[in-house]
Amino acid sequence: MSDLPRTPSFDLTGKRALVTGASSGIGLGCAVALAEAGAHVVCAARRADVLQDAVNAMAGQGWSAEAMPLDQSDVTALAGAFDTPFDVVVNSAGLARHAPATETTPEDYDAVMDINLRGAYFLSAQAAKALIEEGKSGSIIHISSQMGHVGGVDRAVYCASKHGLEGMVKAMAIEWGKAGIRINTICPTFIRTPLSQVTFDNPERLAWILDKIKLPRVGEVEDIMGAVLFLASDASAMVTGTSMLIDGGWTAG
Repeated sequence: MSDLPRTPSFDLTGKRALVTGASSGIGLGCAVALAEAGAHVVCAARRADVLQDAVNAMAGQGWSAEAMPLDQSDVTALAGAFDTPFDVVVNSAGLARHAPATETTPEDYDAVMDINLRGAYFLSAQAAKALIEEGKSGSIIHISSQMGHVGGVDRAVYCASKHGLEGMVKAMAIEWGKAGIRINTICPTFIRTPLSQVTFDNPERLAWILDKIKLPRVGEVEDIMGAVLFLASDASAMVTGTSMLIDGGWTAG
């Protein structure tokens, strides 16, 4: 009998990971998934006190984690975060300021783009540069959105930032593939988090969401955790320049 193939490992023991936006919600879920799989996780976010509470809770589970206060819109600070390369970088920092396009202010536009696109761009560049200088491979993962593939009411700025992110990732995958650096996005539908609760509390918005999602519920943070572990691990060794849609069928039609 011939040798059977072996399932690639999801184990991240010995890996260093950086997760931005890690103080709550999807970012915290990503950090937990990586830490539980054995990685040492550097958790980054702007809210230092909330971030430290999250890290303390992770340490209480016996996982390896530390806090790094970081504003992703500060490009200088981003550069300083990569003195040592990370095997895995997960960008979960994001900002949404929803309004009709005719009412969008330049300040809101700039704030969203600074985090969702400009910050994501330079985070990726610094992560890849550090890996290339050390001759190491790695995985960069961006939490994008289903709104990077479709449009949405009152979401012109947010959609613009996420559509831009999707194109950026494809170009970077082409540029860094030969160095063994993979870069992908995860595109969730509406996920129940403290920040999204205001949307779920709006009956009109909730009806719109439930009509568009084909499965009989909204998304939960746990729905993202397996995907980030897959893209961080050897199980996705041939995956780059693409997006994993976790949208309950929203974009299917």
